[in-house]
Amino acid sequence: MDKREQREKIKRKALELGFLACGISAATYLTGEKDRLERWLAEGMNGEMEYMARNREKRLDPRLLHEGTKSVISVLLNYSPKEKQLDPQAPVLSKYAYGTDYHFVLKDKLKELLAFIHEAVAPCNARAFVDSAPVLDKAWAVRAGLGWIGKNTNLISVEHGSFFFIGELLIDLELEPDERMVSNHCGNCTRCIDACPTKAIVAPYVVDARRCISYQTIEQRGEIDESLKGQFNDRVFGCDICQDVCPWNLKAEPHDEAAFDPPPRLMELTRQEWQTMDEALFSRLFRKSAVKRTKYSGLMRNLKFLESED
Repeated sequence: MDKREQREKIKRKALELGFLACGISAATYLTGEKDRLERWLAEGMNGEMEYMARNREKRLDPRLLHEGTKSVISVLLNYSPKEKQLDPQAPVLSKYAYGTDYHFVLKDKLKELLAFIHEAVAPCNARAFVDSAPVLDKAWAVRAGLGWIGKNTNLISVEHGSFFFIGELLIDLELEPDERMVSNHCGNCTRCIDACPTKAIVAPYVVDARRCISYQTIEQRGEIDESLKGQFNDRVFGCDICQDVCPWNLKAEPHDEAAFDPPPRLMELTRQEWQTMDEALFSRLFRKSAVKRTKYSGLMRNLKFLESED
């Protein structure tokens, strides 16, 4: 089969595996992203995320990350939930953390896709990446025609909104790249900028991580910035506000991935139960969750910060 047929066969299989979308781009140097990354780092907007300043050339050139890479296969996996927390007064958990840690779910699916390519398309070597290596996921998804970068710096899809995870395969097959490029459809809308309670979106398409609730409740290892007190809107782990207000997420459909379904007990937690959570309950609720990243002590720090806002 020719390169175009290979591409379409891979994309069909990706949809069969449950991905929202799949796109392919040629593995080249990300020239346009270099200046933006350098400016963001120079202004210290990465905060304590020192890993963002490492391996800069690998971030910009996937061929340095996986030898022999010729194409980047980008995929999207829906996590828009079917349900919501029952107590409107409860601390708010980011939607992406309701179920099983996405790193495992998405990587397993990527491995299935890779096995299919190797057996049914062409023998190949590839590596799967899910938000855990120096790969500019959103930039590659844009190149693959899967969406555009919104003013909140999230990838936005015309068809699906933005409640999805991004992953990719760096593969040594020279596949026909997708030619579809999605225009920026943010227009004059500033809902995400206006809604951000900590004003972390310091300019259109620029987020200062140090002011971002997700950064403060997940990445920040020390105490939460006291200057942000009273601005968290009850967010205890992560934050979806800039996505919740995005008009494109009116198109978001609930996922059908069982691994992302939350434990019923988690959705039932009252405000009081959150505040009095012990380590045993934490372990039961978040045994397979991304919330484990912040550990029990980190979640208690976040809850204490919210209590001090009252």
